Amino acid sequence: MKRSEAYSRVEPTGPVVPVVLDSPHSGTAYPEDFAAAVPMVALRQSEDSYVDELYASGPRHGAVLIAARFPRAYIDANRSLLDIDTDLLDAPWPGPAVPSRKTQLGIGLVWRKLDTGMPIYDRRLTVAELRRRITEYHQPYQKAVKDAIDSVHAHFGAVWHINCHSMPAVSSAISEEGPGKPRADFVLGDRDGTTCDPAFTSLVRDALADMGYDVKVNDPYKGVELVRAFSDPPAGRHSLQIEVNRRLYMDERTRERSAGFPRLARDIERLVKSVCAYAAERGSHACDGHDHGHVHGPGCGHDHSHDHAHGHHHTHDHSHDHGQHHHEPHDHAHDHSHGHGHAGPKTER
Repeated sequence: MKRSEAYSRVEPTGPVVPVVLDSPHSGTAYPEDFAAAVPMVALRQSEDSYVDELYASGPRHGAVLIAARFPRAYIDANRSLLDIDTDLLDAPWPGPAVPSRKTQLGIGLVWRKLDTGMPIYDRRLTVAELRRRITEYHQPYQKAVKDAIDSVHAHFGAVWHINCHSMPAVSSAISEEGPGKPRADFVLGDRDGTTCDPAFTSLVRDALADMGYDVKVNDPYKGVELVRAFSDPPAGRHSLQIEVNRRLYMDERTRERSAGFPRLARDIERLVKSVCAYAAERGSHACDGHDHGHVHGPGCGHDHSHDHAHGHHHTHDHSHDHGQHHHEPHDHAHDHSHGHGHAGPKTER
C-alpha cells in the first residue's frame, strides 16, 4: 500500500482489471492547523465514514483503491481548484476564483460551514493557509486519482472509475432539494449521461436493484469534479459517482458501524466484482495483444512508468454552470481536464 499524508493507494492483489475506485471524503486524519471553532463531533458529521472500508474488497478483484486521509471539511478533494470561497479569506486570492453554487452555500473547496449551517471558523483563513491545503492535500489526492486512471487507460485502452461516497439518510438544511427529505438507498451520478457509457450506469443500477436496493440516478446527486474532470467516454474513460445511504450501515449520531455494515460490505463486494468482470471483458477488447491475467508490481514484466506530466494548468470549461471564463495560469494548478463543457447543473457531494 502506498501511503502519503494526503492519501493511501492499495494496489490490486488479484489479476489486474481496468477499474479505479476512489473515496475522497472518508478521511479522518485532522491536520493540527485546522483550528476549527466547532466540536470534533460536529466536524465529523461531514465525513463519508467507512466508505473506504466498504470498498476495501476492490483490490482483491483487481481494482486500484485510493482514499483520502484528510477530512473533506479541511479541504474538499471533490471540488475544482477554482472553487474558492473568497469570503473565507483575510486577503484577496492572488489567482482565479470561480465560486460554484456550493461555494455560495459555504461548502466549496474549503468549507465555511457545516451541512447544518453551523460556521466552522471564528476567523478568516490566510492565503498561505489555503495555499498549503491545496498543495499538500488537494493536489496530491487529485493527482493520485488522475495517475491511476491514466496508467490503467494506457495499459488497457479503457478505464472504469467509481467515485465512492455516502450520504445522510435525509437531506440537510442547505440541501438543494430542501431539508428533511428521505434519500434512496443508492444514488448514481453520471452528470446526466455525460461521464460514462449509459450501459455502465445501467449495469450498476441493475446490479443494486437486483439485490433489493432502491436506486436513483442523478437525483439528487449528479456527480461533481472527480467524475467531471477525469471522464471522456468516447476515449474509453468512464466515471460514475456512487452514493450509499448511511442508514444502511451506521448510526449517524454516534458514527458507529451498525449491524447492517457486514451485509452492505458483502453487497458492495458483489457489485465491485460485477464491475470488474464487466471492465475486464471490455478492457481486454480495447488492448489487444496483452495478457491481463497477472498482478502488476515488481517483476510483473510490464513497464508501468507512464509519464503523465502533471505540471499543467487548470483549463477545463466551466460553461456548464458559470458561463464563459478565461483563466490565466497560476501557480497552484495542475491539469485535471479533458476539455469537457458538460451541460446540466452541478449537484455536488
